[in-house]
Amino acid sequence: MADPQPARYDARQRIAPTFHDAVPGFQAGTDTPRAYLERCLETIAAREPVVRAWVVLNEAGAREAADASTARWRAGHPLSAIDGMPIGIKDLIATRDMPTQMGCAAYRGHFPKNDAAMIQALRAAGAVILGKTVTTELGMSEPGPTTNPFHPGHTPGGSSSGSAAAVGAGMVPAAIGTQVGGSIIRPASYCGNVALKPTQGAINRGERQGLSQATAGVHANAAQDMWQVAIEIARRVGGDPGMPGLFGPATPPAAARPARLAVLQAEGWAMLDDAARGAFAEILAQLRAAGVEVLERGDHPWIEAFERSIADARAMTNEICAFENLSTIRSLLAQSPEGVSERLRRRHAVGEGMDLERYRLRLLQREEARRHMAALAPLADALIAPASPGPAPAWAGDVPGQPLHPRPTGDIAYNAATSALGVPAVTVPLASVHGLPMGIQLIGQPHMDARTTALARWLLETLRPVMA
Repeated sequence: MADPQPARYDARQRIAPTFHDAVPGFQAGTDTPRAYLERCLETIAAREPVVRAWVVLNEAGAREAADASTARWRAGHPLSAIDGMPIGIKDLIATRDMPTQMGCAAYRGHFPKNDAAMIQALRAAGAVILGKTVTTELGMSEPGPTTNPFHPGHTPGGSSSGSAAAVGAGMVPAAIGTQVGGSIIRPASYCGNVALKPTQGAINRGERQGLSQATAGVHANAAQDMWQVAIEIARRVGGDPGMPGLFGPATPPAAARPARLAVLQAEGWAMLDDAARGAFAEILAQLRAAGVEVLERGDHPWIEAFERSIADARAMTNEICAFENLSTIRSLLAQSPEGVSERLRRRHAVGEGMDLERYRLRLLQREEARRHMAALAPLADALIAPASPGPAPAWAGDVPGQPLHPRPTGDIAYNAATSALGVPAVTVPLASVHGLPMGIQLIGQPHMDARTTALARWLLETLRPVMA
């Protein structure tokens, strides 16, 4: 079945469903959450055969939840501002009414029948848990079947591939993703989403506490919906144990103009082609024209010192995560040796090749980078960078008889550092490069999620999207 949507993405004409804009209709009685859900299901029926964003849909349960939400809105007593919002859930996160198979053959049919903390919070807020979205194998490197919503020959990114693609394809207004290296911000860049990767530990991960850089965040078609979903979760279940949780207002922060931004080059700078580099330069030019001071790498020694501290953030992140995953993957290989991919085995070999001293060295490196990041707080309101080293690369699968592609879901060169730093990052869809989305990200200091979101809203509402 052919995908009815055009392949070429135009950031200037991006039209996708949002939820906050529908709420006045619920209040007035001219629209209902059930009708909104049915529109989402129509889009899924039209686009899912090509995009393949979903592992499982719970249409009956979603309709029941939407009907209950409709009754609450009619009575004037919604549970929250996201009451009735259809949401996709990355298939790493447990849901009581759908299996959690984590993109891994070893977990096929796995059905824990409990809700993770964030799912409990979403249900308590009245959200409609529509289904589970595709993830790469265990949230790592082996791709799932999902395609890019703007060109099926390109990757949607990983590991939150299904969540990003479902939002980008207009199937749902928001979806939950997770990130350890680049799994929220990069797929959001590739799929034209707004997305929040919050401060480390700001949203309760429930049982997913095994990796020190793992975070849960939100993909959406609007900054308002993105923030509202995140804060509704945090207000009900807080952050990770021992963490203060997401700080910020109960409603989306108003747009705020930055006074000064610092450019983050990171490892991705050398990977940008002329079109991607030109698109980012045009964004910076618009910022300067709007009166925002933009600092670049050579403008202050603290920026240079920071860049040096994250010069091999990809390797640092990969080694930290590989070591932290050792016991989990060892157990999985012992229980189901045929249920894991060759890519997973190779990633596991990285961890097996490390010792405790190497892990400690990487942790020290990470702490040093965090100190350099903190030093930038007086210099700039936030950092600005591409959200990925260009648009989504083409991906047609591994070639039999050839070496495995090293990065089938794209490169984390613009995400590894911010994951290691534990700081908030917000992606905004402001560029179209080679006919595909390329996001721009703002990166704040720890616990400045609301401020970073406000700055991102200003960019979205003020800057002209760029075509390159």
